[in-house]
Amino acid sequence: MPEGVLGGLDMVSAALVRTMEAVESQDVELAQVVIADDDRIDGRYLEVHQSLITLLATQSPVATDLRLISALLHVLKSIERMGDQCVNVCKVIPLTGNYAPADPRMVELILKMGAQTKTLITQAKRAFEERDVEMARDLVRRDDVVDELNRECFHLALEIGDDADTREWAMTMLLSARAIERVGDNAVDIGEQVAFVVTGLFREFEDASHPS
Repeated sequence: MPEGVLGGLDMVSAALVRTMEAVESQDVELAQVVIADDDRIDGRYLEVHQSLITLLATQSPVATDLRLISALLHVLKSIERMGDQCVNVCKVIPLTGNYAPADPRMVELILKMGAQTKTLITQAKRAFEERDVEMARDLVRRDDVVDELNRECFHLALEIGDDADTREWAMTMLLSARAIERVGDNAVDIGEQVAFVVTGLFREFEDASHPS
């Protein structure tokens, strides 16, 4: 069952790569592919979620097994949210094409965020597979890099031009940066579930936000 859940991280990682390609090239058609493919992530979520609920109802797991299933349900939701955030980025790509030409500095920052976030996803998956708490905790350090890049995007958005179109373009790109940051936060959430499975105690690694 863990393999069935964690396989969703590979799907999200692929979606993130395509999302970054769409951002870099302002490729609306590729963005639409990512949006359409999110149905596969959602479908997998529903299928695996039902399997886990059925397992809870029919097997009455206890102790370690119960912790694992509980953690997998949380991981599954985090994966679904990651896919949704990729969709959020792709939905604003048609908007950015209507405004000023892309500022290469802003685009470069967002691409760096995407690359770092992909590393987070890979590490979160490996940490869960290996039940490695230290590797899971290291996700916080890596996520700090994403957070700092997001702050740089914000400060840059305040600097790039005074006309309305340029500012609107910058604000739209900030929405993309924020969505990518949330993907990183969800990777940290998965790391927290690793610690829960191993120790039986749930504690947030940091004051990360958890969307509803």
